[in-house]
Amino acid sequence: MEYINAKFVSQKISKTRWRPVSSTSLQQPEVFATGSWDNEDNKVSIWSVAEQGMQEEYEGDPQLLCEYKHDGDVMDLQFLDQERIVTASSTGSVTIFRHYQNSQTLSVNQRWERAHYHSCDNAPCTGVVCNSPEIVTVGEDGRINLLRVDHKGIVRTIDNADSSTIHAVTFLRTTEILTVNSIGQLKMWDFRQQGNEPSQILSLTGDRVPLHCVDRHPNQQHIVATGGQDGMLCIWDVRQGNMPYSLMEAHSAEMWEVHFHPSSPDHLFTCSEDGSLWHWENYTTTDTPSFLQGGRNATITSRSTIVPASINQSLISSWLTSDSTKGRLETTNMLPSQTMSVNSLDVLGQCLVCGTDGEAIYVTKQVPM
Repeated sequence: MEYINAKFVSQKISKTRWRPVSSTSLQQPEVFATGSWDNEDNKVSIWSVAEQGMQEEYEGDPQLLCEYKHDGDVMDLQFLDQERIVTASSTGSVTIFRHYQNSQTLSVNQRWERAHYHSCDNAPCTGVVCNSPEIVTVGEDGRINLLRVDHKGIVRTIDNADSSTIHAVTFLRTTEILTVNSIGQLKMWDFRQQGNEPSQILSLTGDRVPLHCVDRHPNQQHIVATGGQDGMLCIWDVRQGNMPYSLMEAHSAEMWEVHFHPSSPDHLFTCSEDGSLWHWENYTTTDTPSFLQGGRNATITSRSTIVPASINQSLISSWLTSDSTKGRLETTNMLPSQTMSVNSLDVLGQCLVCGTDGEAIYVTKQVPM
């Protein structure tokens, strides 16, 4: 892809996220954060890709603005707002960092120690999701915590939410979250309910393949995408039954993250242990499917009885179309060559960033839409 820049950073990157921009502005994102893992000293770092001079295209490397030592591996990282970043640690703690843009410094704003733990040791906090002022965390201990900014304690804990590791979490609505776990289940939780039971459980039948990541469609809250250990991309309609709507063969190893484009959700992005970063694009068209150079055919498959017989097995004109004659799905590998594991990606506007075990960050401002 044109204008994709590799920045070698001497640390394995576990998470990367763009700083949000105002929804009313046409400005492209310029600042992103990264977190590292499996290094002697892990860090949270802030980078800028602001254009230098009057060049129309960005052609320079990301510039490091500031960084701060992080206790343990950065297991997840999310912007709470334009100044604050929430991180999940392998030590079980959850930290809010504040980025001071005038002085380009980072400092610890708030921390919840041992938010996740086993009876005799800490348990990694595996995921966080933010809907300011609330933060939800999940962990290897099967626990769900509801935190609130400027509230020192934990507002609510669902102690035995899961008997297995919870790998990721997303908000469906203001009071509802969705978690994915290591035995292939999605669980919906409603914080308006006082009990510790999920309001709904969806699952992959058969193999109990661990799910590592989940993202919700930005406009249609009932549509979610997941990925896991087998590299398959699954699309779910949480209103329809308890099984995925569609499965697609995607990566040859674990899928670590999946993201719908926040403003163009017919575009979806996935990254994997196999070193690839895929751009999936749905077209509403009557043309026969064609695949972009560098891409490969993404096959829609049904394992056992996963796709209900009443539903046409097509993902093609929109993520839940029922008419297989009106669309096509194209896939493109966004990276110029296979690399080590691509652990994290984020996309905003025309800009995409990803981080790898190859100690490199890849950035492009030319995402095709």
